[in-house]
Amino acid sequence: MRYYKPIEIAKELNISTSALRHYEDWGVIPKPARAENGYRLYTKVHLAYFRCLRALFPGFGVGITCDVLRHIQNAEVDKAFWIVNHEQAKLQHEKMVADQTLALLQDPELPLIPNKKLKSHMTIGEVAALTDVQDSAIRHWEKEGLISPLRDPENGYRIFTSMHIRQILLIRTLRRTVYFLENMKEIVQAVEHHSIEKAKKVTEDALISINQRNRQQFRGVQQLVELCDVLELID
Repeated sequence: MRYYKPIEIAKELNISTSALRHYEDWGVIPKPARAENGYRLYTKVHLAYFRCLRALFPGFGVGITCDVLRHIQNAEVDKAFWIVNHEQAKLQHEKMVADQTLALLQDPELPLIPNKKLKSHMTIGEVAALTDVQDSAIRHWEKEGLISPLRDPENGYRIFTSMHIRQILLIRTLRRTVYFLENMKEIVQAVEHHSIEKAKKVTEDALISINQRNRQQFRGVQQLVELCDVLELID
């Protein structure tokens, strides 16, 4: 059997040997056997695990990657694959929202919600249902100064207009990007002042980021399948 030195695997993956030990401590890599001198004896199985782990990280994040690999160690292939599938479906939904947001910014005459006739004034519950955003999130964004709904002078209830829906959809697209709160405020408020060129540019950048993550996810899935092949877990 071919054994790999930690430095060989670390060099291939462009990481440190201490990182290999950390992954082992996390429980996402099978414990290797030890030589008489105490050195770890990594095999092709360990190499496949390390390759998969490093490939999954960019597209799925540390938490999901660890969950997936723990299931693989237990030979629970379907559980692992469905976790990955769920994350890909979430990314597909992000893409749909980003596309919708960009279309609305490019053409204000488009209906905000397809096949839905909007009222001129809406409650927070109605807006939450229309945008598929939790009302608690909308309140949080208001608290952070991202949106400023009107208030009913009689009862103090929040009143939302079509402009607020555009802002909520934009925030929903941007919150998974690298933009900080202060940058988001400027961009979202630009919609309120009908100055949307910057908002369009940022939304286009968000779509680029989503496309990149999609490619990263597929690279991760490729390595996951290769790991399962090495382990003979799938036909």
